[in-house]
Amino acid sequence: MSTVAIERPALTTEPGGSERTSLRFQSGSETCHAWLYKPVASGKERSLPIVVMAHGLGGVKQMLLHEYAKRFQDAGYACLVFDYRYLGESSGEPRGLVNVKDQLEDFRAAVAFARSLPGIDAERVILWGTSFAGGHVIVTAAQDARIAAVISQCPFTDGPATGSIIDLSTKIRLTLKATMDVLARLLGRKPVRVPLVGKPGEVAILTTPDAAPGFDALLKASGVRSVVDLPARIVFQLLRYQPGKWAKAVQCPAFFCICDGDSVAPAATTIAYAKQAAKSEIGHYPEGHFEIYVGKPMERIVADQIAFLAKHVPASSDGH
Repeated sequence: MSTVAIERPALTTEPGGSERTSLRFQSGSETCHAWLYKPVASGKERSLPIVVMAHGLGGVKQMLLHEYAKRFQDAGYACLVFDYRYLGESSGEPRGLVNVKDQLEDFRAAVAFARSLPGIDAERVILWGTSFAGGHVIVTAAQDARIAAVISQCPFTDGPATGSIIDLSTKIRLTLKATMDVLARLLGRKPVRVPLVGKPGEVAILTTPDAAPGFDALLKASGVRSVVDLPARIVFQLLRYQPGKWAKAVQCPAFFCICDGDSVAPAATTIAYAKQAAKSEIGHYPEGHFEIYVGKPMERIVADQIAFLAKHVPASSDGH
């Protein structure tokens, strides 16, 4: 059961005048921290559609998700932006742990929580996910027929396809690290960790040429200074996880924002999955996996996302 626990006195005002409320909700045995954005009230009270949002592999909401949320807020949508357990401001140990089953449970808990909030239309919940979360929203929408729409941005859709671009030497060393971490867990020891990003040839999860500079640019733009490393056991899940296979079961409108130069989630594989969704729309963007969070690329992609929502889940209840 989701519970509301408002932190801080009331609303936090961000630069630019946007307001958000800090909340926590229960997921499993942990609590997930979230920001709730609501449009400024105008005219009669109405139930709002809400966008439930989360970041990619190892990402936290401070890494520019607020910029997307503010655009949706300005367009008349509420937004619930949350951190998975073990990450960001959410609870859970060991820190940095990424577990597919837990993150999918966190998404379901976030949706249930969003539906329970006052002033929210429980039948107009929209899922938004980027990168790893772009896969999670496909699975979540396939399992929940009440979801109104999905936005899946540069989504991770197929572990084997992503694994195929990792060179054999790096794959072997990652597998060794992951095995050591699993053994450490069984023996009750501290996790064996691996960096999320690294240069080509280094032992890290993402080592494409654009990974380290792209991730560093994202951290710099967001003001997040922490170095991200993860318990290495996630490697085994990454190589098996195929959320794209759930696309054929998604019945609501789904917008797949595909980076044609994506070095992490091969575009051809994602396109093939996206075409299987019953009501899919595909947007193509020339940028790479890490380039769409800032500047003109971000503004262009979020404008397309808002146009998609205006067509399928208009902010005005008159269009519902």
